[in-house]
Amino acid sequence: MPYPILLDPDRRLRQENKAVSEITDDLVMMLDKMHETMVVHDGIGIAAPQIGKNLQVAIVELEEAERFEMINPKIIAQKGSTIDVEGCLSIPHVYGTVKRADLITVRFYDREGDELEVEADGYLSRAIQHEIDHLHGILFTDKVIDYIKEEDLEAYMEAHEDD
Repeated sequence: MPYPILLDPDRRLRQENKAVSEITDDLVMMLDKMHETMVVHDGIGIAAPQIGKNLQVAIVELEEAERFEMINPKIIAQKGSTIDVEGCLSIPHVYGTVKRADLITVRFYDREGDELEVEADGYLSRAIQHEIDHLHGILFTDKVIDYIKEEDLEAYMEAHEDD
């Protein structure tokens, strides 16, 4: 059964989250349940604070074969910038443009305890930055340049698909 998603303005979404000190069976089960929750809610990313867990844990999965389970993630390099539309499971029906780094390198631990370094660009880069922001109590609405009405979203996306 999936976790319930915390909704803004729940204060737990605004706090700094604790680093994970040990990868336990409970943490691995939490990762599985977080993924289930993300899929059920048709998301591409989810962070532990969104399910009420004060931990630096996040998942991003743009395609089924490419899931990033990030424990204690840190962006160690970034380059360029781009503006695109974002939304959030914790802020349903709200969308807006946000400026983010184009290319990032992120270092994190996986569920096996292995330290990984991933270079991400485009939409993957954006999704990872969005989830890492959650781990520091930052919501995408804190960075919105322009809000886009839900009914205008499809037209906006079509007009900007070649950007």
